[in-house]
Amino acid sequence: MKIREANLQDVEGIAHVHLLSWRETYSGIISESYLSNLSIEQRKKNWIWTFNNLNINEFICVAEDLNGRIVGFSNSGKNRNTEYEHEGEIYAIYLLKEYQNKGIGRMLFDFSVRRLRSSGYKSMMLWVLKDNPTLGFYKSFGGTVMGEKMIKIGEQELSELAVGWNVI
Repeated sequence: MKIREANLQDVEGIAHVHLLSWRETYSGIISESYLSNLSIEQRKKNWIWTFNNLNINEFICVAEDLNGRIVGFSNSGKNRNTEYEHEGEIYAIYLLKEYQNKGIGRMLFDFSVRRLRSSGYKSMMLWVLKDNPTLGFYKSFGGTVMGEKMIKIGEQELSELAVGWNVI
């Protein structure tokens, strides 16, 4: 398994992982009608925009299997939230279900933390849906639930938790 910085040529693979992992992870949490209406084309457009508008100290990394296929990714940078004082934020970590529980999520998490540290951030946070089974994953690395807010995805109101690390 290889973890590396992503580039614009990775958009197709990232979009594929993003779409499939949403459907795999959020089935039973987010409405099936919303999940079935997600499209690879829209995800690709979103990721092209993201790559073309990266801020300084914002980065994207990918996990590749032995065949060079992208099976996961993370996106991190400056904290986008004003309600918490943590300096850095992991915006997303997604991994295809067949590659979960093999240490790859940990590798993506560690890579993100190292990049945040190297950018000068001393603390970090992330948001995770309350019913997302990966909440335990973040807690196992010392993350503490600091707060909760309601967000709208499609027609649903869902609870999202702020998880933070005061020192990284």
